[in-house]
Amino acid sequence: MLIRTELGSGPVSVVDCRCTAGPAENPFTEVHRSYSVSYVRKGSFGYCTRGRAYELVAGSVLVGHAGDEFMCTHNHHVCGDECLAFHLAPEAVESIGLGPGVWRSGGLPPLPELMVIGELAQAAAEGSSDIGLDEFCWLFPARFAQVVSGRKQPPAQARPRDRRRAVEAALWLDAHSHERIHLDGAAQQVGLSPFHFLRLFAKVVGVTPHQYLVRSRLRHAARLLADNARSITDVAFDVGFADLSNFVRTFHRAAGVSPRSFRKAAKGDRKIFQDRLTALS
Repeated sequence: MLIRTELGSGPVSVVDCRCTAGPAENPFTEVHRSYSVSYVRKGSFGYCTRGRAYELVAGSVLVGHAGDEFMCTHNHHVCGDECLAFHLAPEAVESIGLGPGVWRSGGLPPLPELMVIGELAQAAAEGSSDIGLDEFCWLFPARFAQVVSGRKQPPAQARPRDRRRAVEAALWLDAHSHERIHLDGAAQQVGLSPFHFLRLFAKVVGVTPHQYLVRSRLRHAARLLADNARSITDVAFDVGFADLSNFVRTFHRAAGVSPRSFRKAAKGDRKIFQDRLTALS
């Protein structure tokens, strides 16, 4: 049995795949409907495509080429497997570049260059990364393409017009940070492809669009906590956080104190930050 959870959509989307099949299951032929790279985060399984067979374990990468037939087998593991699968539309493959041959790689063994970013992508999927999952939708396939091709992406060119676009995007993100914003929508505001926008914004501003978005929300939250008596829950939702626990955790990580303690400090309780400074000494 395969359980698929859609975690994102667009020219590059991500799917959480959990397979419960074991040795008793009969394998069958399937067809890749899109280009894909899947990070195996748990378990093991066999992968057969284009006359070659691969044994994939935790840390391996399954590569799918649109239109190719494939078969998955489960001869060695009884507990199933789990993957984080990134699916790319043709225009996304073209945007990443580095040649079509990389999408015929079949299966890759655990490689440190991909395992590290794969685990970061998993953290983003669980909501515990400072980088957004919609950004990892581009970062993981792009890193995979670099590793397989042996060629690096040329550095993003920050011409005056592009620098202006990045700044305009930052201003737009700050003004709309209370809204639900995805990478694709932000890129459209300045007329760039998501992948080029992601690279250009990071080069010019110094952080990714998602990192800037979260920090804008935190900045607005700090102002609201200091200036008015709205409940912490209302503040979290007003600035754009969809989950209170995520807001409290993210704010505490940034400020070193909880939103409640921050509000007390803003109202004159100096001991809170004095204790923080003492702990750092």
